[in-house]
Amino acid sequence: MKILIIEDEPKTGDYLKQGLSEAGLLADLARNGWDGLELACNADYDLLILDVMLPGLDGWQVLEGVRRAGKRMPVLFLTARDQVADRVKGLELGADDYLVKPFAFVELLARVRSLLRRGKSSLESTLLKVADLELDLLSRRALRAGQRIDLTAKEFALLELLLRRQGEVLPRALIASQVWDMNFDSDTNVVEVAVRRLRAKVDDGFQPKLIQTVRGMGYRLEGPA
Repeated sequence: MKILIIEDEPKTGDYLKQGLSEAGLLADLARNGWDGLELACNADYDLLILDVMLPGLDGWQVLEGVRRAGKRMPVLFLTARDQVADRVKGLELGADDYLVKPFAFVELLARVRSLLRRGKSSLESTLLKVADLELDLLSRRALRAGQRIDLTAKEFALLELLLRRQGEVLPRALIASQVWDMNFDSDTNVVEVAVRRLRAKVDDGFQPKLIQTVRGMGYRLEGPA
């Protein structure tokens, strides 16, 4: 597995490269946005670790350039700002995960390995699937058993989140922050209403039922065992 780190802080960059190498992963290091974008677009990497604040091009611009070049490797954003707007912006541009600085290396390594496992099967595909449900990220189309499902923009974003994290229980607060860019309010039922409407479109009239409510915890999308 080969990883590209784009990080301008010398100590952080060297620390990441050494730590990943000691974990048995090959890692290249770029120290500015322009060099990072050139490497990402002209070499094959299994994962991109990308700082947001970079000289030359910032992390958002690098990610946009990478996706325009057709590169589908998973992207882990590093950011010093724990703001919902920043996290949502990264996800909307095509990032797969984020980690707020300062971070523990053991957590970063766990996220890296998780993204590598998920990305290995979908690196060359823009199609998310579970059972007979398909979500095409390029054409923005959803199909269940070959039948077109008409989704609103928010329903599409919600279904994409559930598919990307399939098998995981997603708390309502996480869904609210990543789909609606809002802090979760226990008096707000926006998540419940959206999940109910999405379930009606995705599950009603089909088997197996894919969207599950985990009482007291959140929601999970999972196919048959």
